[in-house]
Amino acid sequence: MSEFDEPIERLIEYFRSLPGVGKKTAQRYAFYILENSKEKAQNFANAIVEVKEKVRLCSVCGNYSSSEICPICQKRNRKIVCVVQEPKDVVSMEKVKSFDGVYHILFGTINPLENKGPNDIRIKELLARISKDGVQEVIMATNPDVEGEATAMYIAKILKPLGVKVTRLAQGISMGSDIEFADEITLEKALKARQEI
Repeated sequence: MSEFDEPIERLIEYFRSLPGVGKKTAQRYAFYILENSKEKAQNFANAIVEVKEKVRLCSVCGNYSSSEICPICQKRNRKIVCVVQEPKDVVSMEKVKSFDGVYHILFGTINPLENKGPNDIRIKELLARISKDGVQEVIMATNPDVEGEATAMYIAKILKPLGVKVTRLAQGISMGSDIEFADEITLEKALKARQEI
């Protein structure tokens, strides 16, 4: 037997299906909806439906946008492309505020364990952009894990013969952390990416 009436239980289950939401948090969300006005609940539901109806993938970079071409691709330098794995990575990169290029979202990485090869991510679309936009530099900003590194190396191998400069984000010890807690790979990358001061 359920703890709650069926409509409440169903709402809790929908909230539980969200990433990172456990049973208690889902219950808090459900009770928040119940304790607020019907108008507020309707506005919340409308926002969900509206985002599903109006937001699509940018035809250039693959980022989420309510227009055919996202604002970044409309206004920025298309000669420099930063390649990321997911749309949420664009949000992180944009916090830097000094990058004036555009992005290309792969929607994943090459991962043989998950049967994901080069044809399963947006590499063909990247290659089409290289020739169409006259791209001069591609910055590989995939995650510094095995799959991210393999994907970056694969793309670099394809792009180098095309005369495109391919760079990789520097990696190493993050600000505010202690060297004693860094692993060997992080320390090695930090040493190799060192700069003169």
